[in-house]
Amino acid sequence: MAFPGLQHIAITVSDLQRSTEWYTRLFGAGPVLDEDEEGGEFHHTVFALGGGMLFGLHTHHGKETRDRADERRTGLDHIGFAVESHAALAGWARKLDELGISHGGVKKAHYGSGVSFRDPDNIALEFFAGPE
Repeated sequence: MAFPGLQHIAITVSDLQRSTEWYTRLFGAGPVLDEDEEGGEFHHTVFALGGGMLFGLHTHHGKETRDRADERRTGLDHIGFAVESHAALAGWARKLDELGISHGGVKKAHYGSGVSFRDPDNIALEFFAGPE
């Protein structure tokens, strides 16, 4: 049996409104779902990305935190978004510039190249293309 691909990612954010606005700008579209989950323990705001992938923002009721993400702690290191080419990476670097989102420029390695940036909670994100 083949192992299935990813269907969704959900991250916990400290300020749902700020993060929703930031990700709406990044994704170029608003959320497709914005509601408390049935048990009432958390709220989720969900974006639909290409290929049927969903990207969710969560806040947990009664458990607010102002901690910033740190990939050196156990948990999430970063989220990588696949792009088709190195030319597309350069295009995404320009798009991030237009949005006023700082990034590290295109970094090349033998296994592929990427453009790294961070969301308002310091969660590490990356556009990544495999080797050409």
